[in-house]
Amino acid sequence: MTGITDLCHAETVRVAAAHRAEAEKIAAELAAIAATGMVLPGSITQRRTRCGRANCGCHADPPRLHGPYWQWTRKIAAKTICRWLTSDQHRDYTAWIDNDRRLRDLLARLEALGAAAFDADPRWERRPRTRPGQPPEPERQPPDSVGSARLTCGRPPTQPSYAQLRAKREDLTSSEALSRLAPEAGEPKGGAKKRVTLPA
Repeated sequence: MTGITDLCHAETVRVAAAHRAEAEKIAAELAAIAATGMVLPGSITQRRTRCGRANCGCHADPPRLHGPYWQWTRKIAAKTICRWLTSDQHRDYTAWIDNDRRLRDLLARLEALGAAAFDADPRWERRPRTRPGQPPEPERQPPDSVGSARLTCGRPPTQPSYAQLRAKREDLTSSEALSRLAPEAGEPKGGAKKRVTLPA
């Protein structure tokens, strides 16, 4: 795939053919799960229990426990949620839980492919490498000024260019500057009114 050299766009990521084929296969399986089935997080466990009657066979040796019973379990906000299921519910929801496990497995494989493509990006090799025992090279600082083509992405500027303005520096310790800053004789500083003191 050809890289894009436009200043406003990053280069296209190159993915290995085997990784691309695997990603397409995963995407097809994800679409099939979304189109044909529901997803239910959690797990279903088979339980066998004892009752409270002392003369029941569940307390014999060996015990004949009651069941099987089916229990759905899920953790929500670090709290375990449990519900007892009927045989029909166990049959119906088992496929949903299988879809959830399959979905998590497919997403993990897809994330692994993305991480592999990220590590294999040839643009990492453009950075300067240091040999063992040598200090790392200092990072290059951005230039003080950049060309107008980079700022405008190659398009002509819409505003006219102006010369760079420089701050005016003035020595305020000179007598001339002090005379401009000092108020004239008889005039209070800042144009405030004179305070008149009347005799007692």
